[in-house]
Amino acid sequence: MPPSSIDAREPSRPPATPPGRLPRPPGPAVRTGRARWGKRGPATWRPSAADRDVLWLYLSTRVGIWLTAYCARWLFPSDPETHDPGPLLAPFQHWDWDHFLHIAQQGYFPGQAGPWQADWDNREAFFPGFPLVLRAVHVVVPDWGLAGLTVSFVSGAVAVLALARITRHHLYDREAGRRSVLFLLISPCAVFLAVGYTEALFLALALPAWLAAQRHNWPLAMALTAAATAVRVSGLFLAAALATHFLLSLRGTRDLRPLPWLALPALPLFLFSWFLQSRTGDWMAWKHAQERGWYRVFHMPWEAWITTWNNAFDRTQSTGYAFMFQAELVVMTVGLALLVVLARKRRWPETVYVALSLCALGTSYWYVSIPRAALLWWPLWIGLAAWSLRSPRFKTAYVCLAAPVSTVFALTFFTGHWTG
Repeated sequence: MPPSSIDAREPSRPPATPPGRLPRPPGPAVRTGRARWGKRGPATWRPSAADRDVLWLYLSTRVGIWLTAYCARWLFPSDPETHDPGPLLAPFQHWDWDHFLHIAQQGYFPGQAGPWQADWDNREAFFPGFPLVLRAVHVVVPDWGLAGLTVSFVSGAVAVLALARITRHHLYDREAGRRSVLFLLISPCAVFLAVGYTEALFLALALPAWLAAQRHNWPLAMALTAAATAVRVSGLFLAAALATHFLLSLRGTRDLRPLPWLALPALPLFLFSWFLQSRTGDWMAWKHAQERGWYRVFHMPWEAWITTWNNAFDRTQSTGYAFMFQAELVVMTVGLALLVVLARKRRWPETVYVALSLCALGTSYWYVSIPRAALLWWPLWIGLAAWSLRSPRFKTAYVCLAAPVSTVFALTFFTGHWTG
């Protein structure tokens, strides 16, 4: 039978979808192999099968962290001869948690206390978003420590779902979202997503804001970004990135009506600065508190690198502090590499976000808390997921290297020996 007869009798069949791959939608996305960012469409909040897999992964890693905290409480007490491991939630209540707790309980300036005192704790360096949420949850959860863990637990679940969905905008693979979440949850400083700190709450606001911006829902995106700014100053970096995305979208939409919404994320910072000025007479009291307490005084980037390098390798610090300075250098290098990759791929909104973060972190007297800040660089986790899909051995290597480091970092935090 001639080929023309075969074509007339048997309709053509599309090729089968490869195992593990999502079927590609028709239109331009078929040619590019990825979803079109900024595409309008109805958002759905009903968990899919992929979302449920992500939540199971999240819950499994939480159980692992809780078990690590339980073991640390019994095996590494402050007094090796003690017969009492201490309160159950004590391993989760170290360092910055005390500042958040005091703000939630007492406010910023209890009584006549303030930065004019020599022994002041510089609590105004911390933005009010997390303490306000903590105080609200405490109404339902009477124990302050458990209230903090509840905030982070719920926020982390929202964050990983949003991260998985953002990843699926980039990568048409059923594994992509779960892999980006896996790489985040076993990263060295992932313990801070499980304790009463700001990282989980910030991501729970910032990542849905990013998703809303992709659908051109600018009021929702900017409202969520404003809430994220109330939690961390990094919200301003997010606002700048979304403003960049909005300007780029004008090439297709020419719609300037959402423009006023871009100013909304500045409102929480203005209100917080106004509150501090009314109490201290200083509009930048939060920044000056960071300078006093954490040496976040502006220095040129190369000066910050040299100071950190000297403290990491010149044996001027104890081994614990030297190790943390080494970690700061490693993660700063990863951040710079990520910035180059994003710029080469012309991912300008993400480039702006990471660049501003690196600029803020890399211009202090020395590097402080960069490994923690890396948790907020979601383009990094998406990029690692993409890399692992191209090179299957990368996932195994990452898990084998990151998991033990993450365990060590968790133990140093739970035992109160964290120095970063």
